[in-house]
Amino acid sequence: MAVGLGPLPTLHPVPGFELGIASAGIKRPGRKDVVIMRCAEGSRVAGVTTTNAFCAAPVLVTRERMHGPVRYLLTNTGNANAGTGPQGLADSRHTCAALAAITGIDETAVLPFSTGVIGEPLPVQKIESALQAALDDLSPDHWAEAATGIMTT
Repeated sequence: MAVGLGPLPTLHPVPGFELGIASAGIKRPGRKDVVIMRCAEGSRVAGVTTTNAFCAAPVLVTRERMHGPVRYLLTNTGNANAGTGPQGLADSRHTCAALAAITGIDETAVLPFSTGVIGEPLPVQKIESALQAALDDLSPDHWAEAATGIMTT
């Protein structure tokens, strides 16, 4: 059964957390499909990942990094970067490094997340091209927009 966004209750800002959304055109032009979440400096994150033996590249990279300082969560929809082998790992790290370079932080302070089609290479250049627009869009009030930006089929 398909489930749409529907009406959301009022979503209140979380102090120290901002969200920015942009279109990379991963599956179709104009769709908001890249979400950047910025955590305030000094924030701590916690996470739970799958115990499945088959993990997508972003899960593996996030597991490596989530115990250190985290400043950004980088999410794309339209491509899960799963079943992509060593190239998928390199692509996840590359998109994190691109965001880190723009923001002047260590790339290990960026956690990648992807959802969408399995088994296709991550469109790294498309994601990179949307990073600045997502950063320019950062706001503590963009919860509904971010939810739309990470929805998948």
